[in-house]
Amino acid sequence: MKKNESSFCAMMSRMKYIDRWALMRNSVTENICEHSLEVAMIAHMLCVIGNKRFGKHLNAEHAALVGMYHDTTEIITGDMPTPIKYLNEDIQRIFHGIEDSAARRLISMLPEDLREEFLPIYFMGEGEEESYLWRLVKAADKFSALIKCIEEQKTGNREFDSARIAIEKAISLMELPEAECFLREFLPAYEKNLDELQNG
Repeated sequence: MKKNESSFCAMMSRMKYIDRWALMRNSVTENICEHSLEVAMIAHMLCVIGNKRFGKHLNAEHAALVGMYHDTTEIITGDMPTPIKYLNEDIQRIFHGIEDSAARRLISMLPEDLREEFLPIYFMGEGEEESYLWRLVKAADKFSALIKCIEEQKTGNREFDSARIAIEKAISLMELPEAECFLREFLPAYEKNLDELQNG
């Protein structure tokens, strides 16, 4: 590659080749590009809810960006199935290290003068607001997984029944008022068909 060329954006375009839910029988496959857009949109919505309903001052646009890029390391690592990734603390620690290394490798593909703009997307700060923002992005990630479970169940696929129960429990344990609002006001519509959504 020539000195003034960057492979970063071309690498991002490969998100569409990384499928999720590798250990599950899927009625419709889902790649990390599709998933990341959904996470970005939900993370943005959660922040808007936090700001409008709970008087917070969250950067919804930054949350959307973090959601958009949160799984791009999987271009390098592949999608590690959840039962393996969270099998025990040792595996979690090792995999977090692998993800950090993959993130730094992706950032290194950027022109040097642009890298500092992407560091806060891949490595969020330690402040209270940044920490809370990351929790909302993680909640959005879980909501996207929950929506996938709902969509699979609508096709009659029972493969995702247990996953749905586990994800619903995980969201509840996060104790985020924004997530509770999303569960109550937005999630039920995902059970409907197109005619019901348009006429509702």
